[in-house]
Amino acid sequence: MSTLRGRGTPTGLPEWDRCAVMGVVNVTPDSFSDGGRWFDTTAAVKRGLDLVAEGADLVDVGGESTRPGASRVDEEEELRRVLPVVRGLAGEGVTVSVDTMRASVAAQAVAAGATLVNDVSGGLADPQMVPAVAAAEVPFVVMHWRGFSEDMNSRAVYGDVVAEVVAELRERMDAVVAGGIAAERLVVDPGLGFAKRAGDDLALVAHLSELRALGRPLLVAASRKRFLGHVLAGGAPTPPPARERDAATAAVSAIAAHEGAWAVRVHEVRATADAVRVARAVEGAR
Repeated sequence: MSTLRGRGTPTGLPEWDRCAVMGVVNVTPDSFSDGGRWFDTTAAVKRGLDLVAEGADLVDVGGESTRPGASRVDEEEELRRVLPVVRGLAGEGVTVSVDTMRASVAAQAVAAGATLVNDVSGGLADPQMVPAVAAAEVPFVVMHWRGFSEDMNSRAVYGDVVAEVVAELRERMDAVVAGGIAAERLVVDPGLGFAKRAGDDLALVAHLSELRALGRPLLVAASRKRFLGHVLAGGAPTPPPARERDAATAAVSAIAAHEGAWAVRVHEVRATADAVRVARAVEGAR
């Protein structure tokens, strides 16, 4: 594999010679981006396969919305939403990630074929998550997180957002490794949009090199988020809706790929797949 700008790959996943593209399948009725469109299992599996056909390298399946203000679903409902989709996609040979904060969902999704656990709380929401992932021996995304969606906006208070996010991620990485997950299986994610203001998100995108200095593969999940709406609004009172932010998402994907991110997580794949390939070609030309 090319180690382009130190991109790296977590142990247990395929190796790509460029920034990978993680497509999103939200099996929820209330996602901020596409809630309800893929709530049916058959539709969700088809959506995942379509994303792969458009250039996704792996597909992230989630059954609980983490948009600001969202309430949690119960464990049984999350399992009902997620497991058939994971099983269906894995059965088609797709590399599947499960987006969950529950250890039980993570463990059962891995048993159903998921090969990566993407926990937006970095293992903080469920004390059994780290032991479960350690036992499963799969890669684990440690995202910067300060609390559940219901009140996370009130936690967006920083003196130096880049320094604080890096420090909090480093502390969390150390705790996860101490809990039994191998360091070489970790991926870090700055948590754009989670307890962050628009300016905070932009500052983190502008300083991805400092996040990469943590020494682990970096996942950037900017897709359709509020800070892009803020940028596109240009001072207007109403930002464009989430589905009109895909070109802006692709722009961030190109920046992230150029800065050596391991993967970008997006709702619409085609433009971002093109963006990361162009970024790779430009790097190669140097």
